[in-house]
Amino acid sequence: MTDRSTTVEARRVLVGISGGIAAYKVCSVISSLAKAGVAVQVVLTQQGQAFIPPLTVATLSRHPAYTDEAFWQATQGRPLHIELGEWAELLVIAPLSANTLGKLAYGLADNLLTSTVLASTCPVLLAPAMNTDMWQQRSVQRNWHQLLQDDRYHAIDPGRGVLACDRIGTGRMAEPDDILTHLHSLLHTGGRRDLAGQHILISTGSTREHLDPVRFIGNPASGKMGIALAQAALHRGATVTLVHGPLDDSLKTRLGGIQAVGVTTAEEMHRAMLSQLSAANWIVMAAAVADVKPATQAATKLAKADLPEALPLAPVPDIVADLAKKRSPHQRLIGFAAQTGDVVPPALDKLQRKGLDAIVANPIDVAGSGFGSDRNQAVLLTKAGDKLVIPPCTKLSLAHQLWDALLRATF
Repeated sequence: MTDRSTTVEARRVLVGISGGIAAYKVCSVISSLAKAGVAVQVVLTQQGQAFIPPLTVATLSRHPAYTDEAFWQATQGRPLHIELGEWAELLVIAPLSANTLGKLAYGLADNLLTSTVLASTCPVLLAPAMNTDMWQQRSVQRNWHQLLQDDRYHAIDPGRGVLACDRIGTGRMAEPDDILTHLHSLLHTGGRRDLAGQHILISTGSTREHLDPVRFIGNPASGKMGIALAQAALHRGATVTLVHGPLDDSLKTRLGGIQAVGVTTAEEMHRAMLSQLSAANWIVMAAAVADVKPATQAATKLAKADLPEALPLAPVPDIVADLAKKRSPHQRLIGFAAQTGDVVPPALDKLQRKGLDAIVANPIDVAGSGFGSDRNQAVLLTKAGDKLVIPPCTKLSLAHQLWDALLRATF
């Protein structure tokens, strides 16, 4: 997430590091932010310094690192925690230790980091990390849930895996890419949860229609756009269900907090989308679904000599059309149209022909956009005649701009 289209030099992020071996992961977060042009300052607790030297994070952030020594020795000007608290546009605490969690839950302030949190009003992103038994203690869980009742605080729950203590369980801090994604979402929204209480159903990726176990009709869609839409909605407070075609393992790591339903064929996606339809407020059909399938499918690999010279084809279900017929009046249905050339006319035709509320047209013949890219551009068209052109940006930024526009739209 190093894109100046989503962050500018005026953006200000304060990173708090408390005690934990996961502190080493935060170096990547700090470095990525600084390279993206974000102003980054870092506060370390006394325990955090035991894992990461202040000089390391000062070098990565291009700013001095602050410790309790600077806090208690400050004798001139305004108090340091007041200055830092007012400066921060977003505060990230990673790793969040059980000790710091407990202090924040009860509003305690006995060091620079906790005092700065109380002296600030910006959103706070929390990434806990600790031993499994520590995380599962009733007192820690009580503190965690109590703290999250405050709308200022946004959470990235710890993951499961091998911990530094050799224990296998829950307690691993979120990976840097996940922290950066959530962080950029908060920079865009300012911490708004304008999709709270909404259930979002999204399809993404490609479908595969097999001729035999090793050959299929498909397309290059990676699923990145739909995942970005799902992440953006999740970070804005929504409950998200994502029906996806085959994904690379690297993309599956981005699905934390999202109910994911994996499918392969168009028929499987059709069944999955219809089964989830009734619970959804918004349905976003971002998947690139195959239009046809081989009329027959061999159970074993066909020899080259046995491949048909002409491949008989059969239709697959029209998922968008069926969703439009079966949805309730309060449900909003958004389609996607990946196009070459002038993307607007065919998108308008699809918008009207399929009975959609809005459609997102994006070019796939422009370098750095479309299938497989981390970036995209689009034109949003609504049935009311609204048109929004979104210039090239990261897919996460595009996702947030789409949600901004859809939440403002009149249907």
